[in-house]
Amino acid sequence: MADLGDLASRPVVCVFGSADPVYGSDEFRIACDTGSALAHLGYVVANGGYAGTMLASARGAKDAGGATIGVTCKLWSSEPNEFIDQVIVTDCLADRGAELVGLGSAGFVVLDGATGTLLELATVWEYMAKKAMETVPIVCVGPFWKPVFNTITSAGPEAGKFVQFVDAPDQLELHFPPVEKAG
Repeated sequence: MADLGDLASRPVVCVFGSADPVYGSDEFRIACDTGSALAHLGYVVANGGYAGTMLASARGAKDAGGATIGVTCKLWSSEPNEFIDQVIVTDCLADRGAELVGLGSAGFVVLDGATGTLLELATVWEYMAKKAMETVPIVCVGPFWKPVFNTITSAGPEAGKFVQFVDAPDQLELHFPPVEKAG
């Protein structure tokens, strides 16, 4: 993992979600509220560093006085969004995914998304289920991932203990206790 300096000593929650939501959409607002809620609780917010929910969660965190980390990839020519404090640039998608997973020292929040978000959710879920990483909260905001959860847990009910759901970002405190903010 890249050297994060001061941010490395602080608890980090990694937010997974789509790059597609635009300003003014419900998905963008929920992502912004997610970043804000996590920052108010004292967490550094990490994400993929680009547009959509990544921009919105970073913006929410910054507006709440928090810190952000964005993990980008040389595959794309896009620049990281302006709300990212520290950028980690990776060479390929596999490295980007590994970096994002490694950053979530305090847990993961999963917003609506598509195949990239599904891969991120499945990775952390499987790693925890197989004891390949420390168990930390995986919290899905809203009902979007419930059908996937129901399908997986119908085949293996024990897997259900690793993923939680909340209706809205203001309920994240149920799974992420407040931490002391760095001065």
